[in-house]
Amino acid sequence: MQDYKKLFDLSGKTAVVIGAASGIGKASAEAITSLGAQVICADADLAGAQATAQEISALGLAPATAMKIDAADGKDIDALAQHALQLLGKIDIAVSTPALNIRKLILDYTEEEYDRVMNLNMKGAFNFFRSFGRPMMKQGFGSIIACSSMRAVTIEPGLGVYAASKAGIAQLVKAFAAEMGPYGVRVNAITPSIIETKLTAPLKERADIFKTYAGHTVLNRWGQPSEVGSAAAFLASDAASYISGSSLLVDGGWTAIDGPPTGLTSTRPSE
Repeated sequence: MQDYKKLFDLSGKTAVVIGAASGIGKASAEAITSLGAQVICADADLAGAQATAQEISALGLAPATAMKIDAADGKDIDALAQHALQLLGKIDIAVSTPALNIRKLILDYTEEEYDRVMNLNMKGAFNFFRSFGRPMMKQGFGSIIACSSMRAVTIEPGLGVYAASKAGIAQLVKAFAAEMGPYGVRVNAITPSIIETKLTAPLKERADIFKTYAGHTVLNRWGQPSEVGSAAAFLASDAASYISGSSLLVDGGWTAIDGPPTGLTSTRPSE
């Protein structure tokens, strides 16, 4: 029988996580390390990345290190990939989670704001794929994981530019998976809905919005970073060895239903 436990084991693997200072990125670094991999924690917030690395190392897991990086800067991303190769010898797993959302109507957006969102979200993913795809192609293996969003497929006013960037990432994932498949490299995205992070903290503070968003999920609650980090660790593992070109929904069922229940039909079955 297949040793299924071993499929999830990342012992001996090496990983780079961009956005590891907080939220989904931090949770991804923790989850991947907990399964045995050695991780480089990268973030624009160096102190935060160092704190994540120290927390991981203090648990007696594989040693973790930190590096400062601007995820919107292609040269920075390339330097990170080269550093990882020199330090680790190979890169089995690469995860990138940073994103920017400016909540404004399209008619109110400035070109500068549009560029800021697209440079980090879309162009950042493009450079991430190139910088980590090249060494993985040469070594003949690897798992690349980007961060999309359920906003790639469902929308509300004020999120058009952000949603477009996340839909673009989902399409880049499909294209890059097709290009990298012949070289033994898998490319996927994690696709969360409403997760309790620094990015969503202002929304959480508004009780009415917090409740409304929770009601959009079938579980009637917000998600935790650890629940998305676990999905990233799964995609990084051999348990997902036949998964590539996918956007794995971690959305509490948000995209499965047509908004919150209307109450016209009771969810309590008849006796």
